[in-house]
Amino acid sequence: MAYASRIINHSKKLRNVPNLLRHDHAVLVRCFSNGAQSSVCKSEAAERERVSKFVACNHVSSGLPRNNCSRTTMRLGIPTGGVAYSRELTCSQVQSRRGFASDAGLPPHQEIGMPSLSPTMTEGNIARWLKKEGDKVNPGEVLCEVETDKATVEMECMEEGYLAKIIKGDGSKEIKVGEIIAITVEEEEDIAKFKDYSPSTSDSGAPAAKEPAAPPPKQEPVQQPVSSPEAKSKPSSPPSEDRLFASPLARKMAEDHKVPLSSIKGTGPDGRIVKADIEDYLASRGKDVSAPTPKTKDGKLEALDYVDIPHSQIRKVTASRLLISKQTIPHYYLTVDTCVDKLLDLRSQLNSLLEASGGKRISVNDLVIKAAALALRKVPQCNSSWTDDYIRQYNNVNINVAVQTENGLYVPVIRNADKKGLSSISSEVKQLAQKAKENSPKPEDYEGGTFTVSNLGGPFGIKQFCAIINPPQSGILAVGSAEKRVIPSSGPEQFQFASFMSVTLSCDHRVIDGAIGAEWLKAFKGYIENPESMLL
Repeated sequence: MAYASRIINHSKKLRNVPNLLRHDHAVLVRCFSNGAQSSVCKSEAAERERVSKFVACNHVSSGLPRNNCSRTTMRLGIPTGGVAYSRELTCSQVQSRRGFASDAGLPPHQEIGMPSLSPTMTEGNIARWLKKEGDKVNPGEVLCEVETDKATVEMECMEEGYLAKIIKGDGSKEIKVGEIIAITVEEEEDIAKFKDYSPSTSDSGAPAAKEPAAPPPKQEPVQQPVSSPEAKSKPSSPPSEDRLFASPLARKMAEDHKVPLSSIKGTGPDGRIVKADIEDYLASRGKDVSAPTPKTKDGKLEALDYVDIPHSQIRKVTASRLLISKQTIPHYYLTVDTCVDKLLDLRSQLNSLLEASGGKRISVNDLVIKAAALALRKVPQCNSSWTDDYIRQYNNVNINVAVQTENGLYVPVIRNADKKGLSSISSEVKQLAQKAKENSPKPEDYEGGTFTVSNLGGPFGIKQFCAIINPPQSGILAVGSAEKRVIPSSGPEQFQFASFMSVTLSCDHRVIDGAIGAEWLKAFKGYIENPESMLL
């Protein structure tokens, strides 16, 4: 114990071991347990390896539970200490490395990398830094806000020290996971030594697989003999008088409009006649080219007026996932009309009761979510996803609800919607929609869905549409607007009015056969047209 005490007192960072154990004890146990596969970086000192083992031993002896790693921990800044985690480790991916004094005279420091905060995240943005260079940082304090592919997440510090250098400032875009974003040091007097610090290429966080093999230095000189002195001595001569150089498109336009190339002066490379030269010549003659083109008073093309809007992280991820979905999932679509007169009457009655008791009103979409969840419980084949080896059928019915925001499309999830009441579903939908519009949802707010509902009818009046499946799910329901129609009557009057709503089910044909999709729609229609059955 005396030897261990000397080790702990030797380093200021090790005094904070209780905090590290308290916040992420599962990570340490997983790394140093007999079942985990870990390797110590060759560049680590032997003393550091002994200290790491001592920390793990103390952690195990303290009685903390093993194999209790949390998937949703957002606490960052944990030094890996040269340990390569096993691929079975599912904790929050932390990108930080311990630096030591080098030939450049840099004191011990810690390099903090861009963390991976969601399964699909490959890069992120720095929204803003809450700490500035020179500030003291303590465990649990928020360093900065990181925009992931789904939301904005606070990045916390786990060790005491000083923020010496911010590598990626406010608004930095498209930072690869693992790329260094900041440097922290132990002592305040070491801050000034990192004023002009910049990470080396090997520390940039790029995956090792992407590092090209060292190219042979002799490849560059090999290209030089291609341009021999004779070739260099040949100046770019203008086209000869008996031959006119023109691009194929320019020649075609000249032939179509019967324009002699000899009367046009080329503005391309080496006097080459290009398309713009033909257009200018025709404009000067007062003739249109192939189609009417807006011109200014002097005959030149009118410049387009436009604004380039940068991609948000959520829009880039949505584009990528939906492109993959449309290219790889064999979609087919089933549409049915449902009579919603009884549904609207029930909603009106329930809202009267809720208003009398001070509750919030229920929307038609809340009833649709409940009906979809109960239909999935009745036809569980549609509550599944495809993998290369098997079809995974879920026991939980978690409904994603599409919400449009200024940043892009979010799909927050209502968990166990088949077991919840309409009032509970309505309250959750409103809360999650507000989070989405504020760009502040947590990963647990949108991950784990098994089916999606997209409603463009109520908010926008869209009659009917086909939605793209949200992978890895196998189905999505597109809900249109309700409209009144004239239908035959069985009573004395020959005709009567009724309200119908069109819904379209998009199916993954690898998982849901046509008959199964039709069976699900039949169950859904039954709940919509007899809504009292949803309350049983």
